[in-house]
Amino acid sequence: MPSGRTHDRITLWTLPLVAILSLAVTRQSPFTLSLCAGFLFGGLMLGPDLDIYSIHYKRWGWLRWIWIPYRGSLKHRSPFSHAPITGTVLRVIYLLAWLGLLGLGMIAIVNELWQMGWTWGEIGQVMQQSLWQYRWEILGFAIGLEIGAFSHYTADWSLSTYKQVKKKGWRAVLGRAKGKKKKK
Repeated sequence: MPSGRTHDRITLWTLPLVAILSLAVTRQSPFTLSLCAGFLFGGLMLGPDLDIYSIHYKRWGWLRWIWIPYRGSLKHRSPFSHAPITGTVLRVIYLLAWLGLLGLGMIAIVNELWQMGWTWGEIGQVMQQSLWQYRWEILGFAIGLEIGAFSHYTADWSLSTYKQVKKKGWRAVLGRAKGKKKKK
């Protein structure tokens, strides 16, 4: 498995390619910027290695405590952490749950201290309008998160495959062990 720094280099070196391809396909700067932001966040902060004491985990600084239950509940490289789409969706839901709890608490405190008079219905309506207004940017960010995580999976898989081939030859990768004859 590549080191955290190698994963970072892959993310940073492939960012221009992701940006160029996105801009060429969509011709939309806001979408491309959101996709690139998601790619960086997915590759540098929300990577699959949050299930271990990794560089991704350490980057959360004093907020890293929110990832302790996540780390304790998943085995490293399990389908729930290192599978395309599933791993990213699980991490996003997990993070959104924490952000939702913290956000609701902060809104309640601000509303009480400064007597803002916000109702939960008004807050929900503003959030719904914002989600609709920025739906394409949110989609770009989500796609970027998955591409950032996918670059991590691809690097892990490529290095593991390379090590298997180097150690056991191509037969290890192609499904036939050395010395076994093909059944007819």
